[in-house]
Amino acid sequence: MSKAEWENNEEIKIFREYLRIPTVHPNIDYTACVEFLKRQAASLDLPVDVEYPVNEANPVVIMKWLGKQPELPGIILNSHTDVVPVFADKWTHDPFTADLDDEGRIYARGAQDMKCVGAQYLAAIRALKAAGYQPKRTVYLTFVPDEEAGGFFGMREFIKGDYFKSLNVGLSLDEGSSSLDDSYYVYFAERTGWHIRFKISGTAGHGSLLLPNTAGEKLNYIVNKMMGFRASQVQALKDNTRLFFGDVTTVNLTQLTGGVQRNVVPAMLEVVFDLRIGIDVDLVAFEQQIRDWCEEAGGGIEIVFEQKDEYIPPTKVDASNPYWTAFEKALNELNLKFRTHVCPGNTDSRFLRSVGIPAIGFSPMNSTPILLHDHDEYIRADTYLHGIKVYTKLIAAVADV
Repeated sequence: MSKAEWENNEEIKIFREYLRIPTVHPNIDYTACVEFLKRQAASLDLPVDVEYPVNEANPVVIMKWLGKQPELPGIILNSHTDVVPVFADKWTHDPFTADLDDEGRIYARGAQDMKCVGAQYLAAIRALKAAGYQPKRTVYLTFVPDEEAGGFFGMREFIKGDYFKSLNVGLSLDEGSSSLDDSYYVYFAERTGWHIRFKISGTAGHGSLLLPNTAGEKLNYIVNKMMGFRASQVQALKDNTRLFFGDVTTVNLTQLTGGVQRNVVPAMLEVVFDLRIGIDVDLVAFEQQIRDWCEEAGGGIEIVFEQKDEYIPPTKVDASNPYWTAFEKALNELNLKFRTHVCPGNTDSRFLRSVGIPAIGFSPMNSTPILLHDHDEYIRADTYLHGIKVYTKLIAAVADV
């Protein structure tokens, strides 16, 4: 297709309109976004509700496509409406004009993460309805806020309410990510997120003395242990090329604070680590290992978990899960290569899985640079349009289980 053909394509027009709505952190005004989604629901002849699980500033928009057997558990097609901040001076295109270049690349914040998927759901349902199809199960499109800030004002609270419970959800589809080669990533689990602050106390005094049991010595011990474990995970990826980022535990030092004056040995130093723990790690034993390191360092170290997620069982990707069987069959019938993985980051799928609902993360973008949260985020127009065809097949497959 030519640039003119892409620009005149109705689905591309709708997608670009969505991208131009600046639902960007912080302090997002979702008003224009909600109005856009209401118009989309009307164009599809779908009833729409707006729920506010936490406050008026964070709306959840729900569209309902009634199934032939609505008593069966329904299907959620979930996407988040918020996007991460931009550094506009680092972009070669305005991040909120959805520029389309001669190569067919659509540049915008949210082009990959994840307004593409939300708009593809709408387009796929438009195609299915035009073909006279009605799903066996009721299909809900949920457009949620706040995912990029943790989902605490969106999906986390939404699933706790009576409205969500009334939907009787059997499966959720949500975001995945692009892949660099010709296969697609399908995510069935997420790692466990811990943010640990070590508050390290030690002997204080004059900077000219070699005092015992200083905070600096203990800090050095803890950092070496944590970074040593990190190095083992880097090595594991090198040793086994079949491993994916999400298959190992990531450890990153993110904050380091302390000291009062450059010639005073401080009584307290603090260091924060961000950990995303692999699904095969024994969390109780791992925490004990960290506490043992604190004692080996000399004690006097307080551990504060600023985030301590619980282990959430993965979604089954085998014959025991009929939704997965249907999903996999649809991909195979489309002759698409795919690989199942543990998602390296966090998505709203973890909240669904935590209440026992199977959740699959999938963004139909292959052979595409991974630009989530990056400058010059883009998706190719042909990739976007092909993704609509993929979702048209997938939605019908899982809705007819």
